Amino acid sequence: MATTADAVLKELDALVPPHLELYEDLHRHPELSFQEERTSGIVADRLRELGYEVTTGIGPTGLVGVLANGEGPTVLARADMDALPVQEATGLPYASTATGTDASGEEVPVMHACGHDMHVTCLLAAAQLLAEHTDAWSGTFIALFQPAEEVGTGAQSMVDDGLAQAIPTPDVALGQHVMGIPHDTVASRPGPALSAADSLRVTLYGRGTHGSMPHAGTDPILLGSAIVLRLNAIVSRELDPNEFGVVTVGSFRSGSKSNVIPGTAQLQLNLRSYDERTRLQLRAAVERIVRAECEASGCERPPEMEYFDPFPLTENSPEVHEKVSAAFTEQFGDKAIEMTRSTGSEDFSDIPRALGVPYLFWIWGGFDPQTYHEAQAAGTLARTIPGNHADTFAPVAEPTLRTGVRAMTSALLAYLAKGD
Repeated sequence: MATTADAVLKELDALVPPHLELYEDLHRHPELSFQEERTSGIVADRLRELGYEVTTGIGPTGLVGVLANGEGPTVLARADMDALPVQEATGLPYASTATGTDASGEEVPVMHACGHDMHVTCLLAAAQLLAEHTDAWSGTFIALFQPAEEVGTGAQSMVDDGLAQAIPTPDVALGQHVMGIPHDTVASRPGPALSAADSLRVTLYGRGTHGSMPHAGTDPILLGSAIVLRLNAIVSRELDPNEFGVVTVGSFRSGSKSNVIPGTAQLQLNLRSYDERTRLQLRAAVERIVRAECEASGCERPPEMEYFDPFPLTENSPEVHEKVSAAFTEQFGDKAIEMTRSTGSEDFSDIPRALGVPYLFWIWGGFDPQTYHEAQAAGTLARTIPGNHADTFAPVAEPTLRTGVRAMTSALLAYLAKGD
């Protein structure tokens, strides 16, 4: 039996070519976190052309478009806009050659290595479908375009900048992400879906000396090495084996010359978990080990520990999942699957959490199904399908775009459709 979503999505064929052009344009012109002025301007212009009430400058480069269409629920859908400091190596004809200035003032290459250009394009296409088919639904649709997901603070920046006052209070919030799975597949799950994450910068203070006189100093490299070894035992020796946690030391910097013991060292860590109790346990263990090793080394100055780039736990509402996953099954059949919990992280949930509404965040695929399944069978998946943030990450533009638009539109209409 045909559904409202089927009737609306009949227009998708006509929307694909111009939106593919938009996607390629956005891919050529990526912008770093909190610098998404061009992208935000394009989105705002398109939404206004479609009849949306647009509010810009939230967070500061975020924006929302609101389309009120009679009585009914209010549904918010979000897309993130920022790119990464990555040198693109896809070889695509629309590959980025852009550069930008990062937060530290350095010039860096810029690439959409995580699919945010696809997210923006799919949400704009869904927004157009709803604007052109107001006879098929009733309620209020909020299209939200968020800056700075990659640094984990973009969603909160919109909240802090008055998002709640700029929009009607939604009844539900929706979001999606393109990932390294087949482009005909949509995956969702209730409960914890993406991990919480914290990054931590640790500065160690030793005492510098000549390399020939190690007894006259306190070696921060030796100290840092001891800390790294102890940190890697947290998960294996302190967490319950039934609990999930990750402690990664991603950066260790110290010294500049072979015969000089430096005075300082800096470590950068990343912690991941699926619940707040484990998150706090990991933090406490790291801080305890760092302080204890500094004490054991006789450091005259205590370490400094600075948390940054925080990402909340993404914990999907079971009720929203039940409703939206039923719509996905109607659209995609057995290609609508159960999502495996991901160790990746997102800041999307900061928005519905601040607004006090339930939410669902799902993923869909961007890669050739045959290539994917052959690599999976051969055990070479990790080497064949580039992961998000890789310099070769490039979804197959079509039909990845088509799948993303179908998923978002059918999810929206699960709440907004007048009735089938």
